[in-house]
Amino acid sequence: MECAVLSDPRNAALIIRLHFHDCFVQGCDGSVLLDNTVTLRGEKQAPPNIHSLGGFRIIDRIKNKIESECPGVVSCADILTIAARDATILVGGPYWHVPLGRKDSRTASYEFALTNLPTADESLPSMISKFLLQGLSVTDMVALAGAHTIGMARCQNFRSRIYGNYELTSSKTIPSEAHLKDLQSTCPAMGGGESNVASMDYVTPNLFDNSYYHLLIHGEGLLNSDQEMYSGLTAAQTKEIVKKYAADPLAFFLQFSESFVKMGNITNPESFVNGEVRRNCRFVNAGTQKDSAA
Repeated sequence: MECAVLSDPRNAALIIRLHFHDCFVQGCDGSVLLDNTVTLRGEKQAPPNIHSLGGFRIIDRIKNKIESECPGVVSCADILTIAARDATILVGGPYWHVPLGRKDSRTASYEFALTNLPTADESLPSMISKFLLQGLSVTDMVALAGAHTIGMARCQNFRSRIYGNYELTSSKTIPSEAHLKDLQSTCPAMGGGESNVASMDYVTPNLFDNSYYHLLIHGEGLLNSDQEMYSGLTAAQTKEIVKKYAADPLAFFLQFSESFVKMGNITNPESFVNGEVRRNCRFVNAGTQKDSAA
């Protein structure tokens, strides 16, 4: 992970996002890592994932090194969880102890990837319900969203925001006005440039800090779903949490660590009983694959 982040700090965000997308679909079981096969429809091609996930080759390299030293011992799900923690540390974030012992799933769920993952234009009540479904609280949601302090977003995910209510919520300072013009040049209103990207925290894009929350207070959240946590009509509770983390970076770090462990402990009962340690994170072990109709 150190080599990956040194070569490109954005790799840290990719691995953290990969872990999040894994855990929200049938638990933290490495199902997001599976490639499509004749009998298994993976999660990578689901609309919330197809253009937003990366870092698969980083996990492959880690798995190959570990398999060469102690084959059949460390699951891909555990590797992904540890890598996400290390990615956070390497860009300035907090350390936490990672509970281990996950098994790799022998199935995936395209359908759950469609329904369980929050989207860029998700309403606040809908986001809260998706986190509650995973056993995560409103506080967990706001803390985990802080990972966007190092993330990037594609034009198609923030176009509606920058041509919608961005100007209404922003503080209209000279830097914020200039940034909005930069965003609009990156992402044209009439279409095109869907794959162009922008930092969700343009102030310190490669540093894991609490700058993201300051941007929300100034009305400069890049995604509608982010800004909703501060400016939304139903944001009374989340607004106070955003202000707390903006004022107290230590409180944010402590809660992020606690919430990340909590998320990492979301289990897939099927994998817990019938899971395995994959030899290759992209495929189930020979002779063990189950049909996946989801």
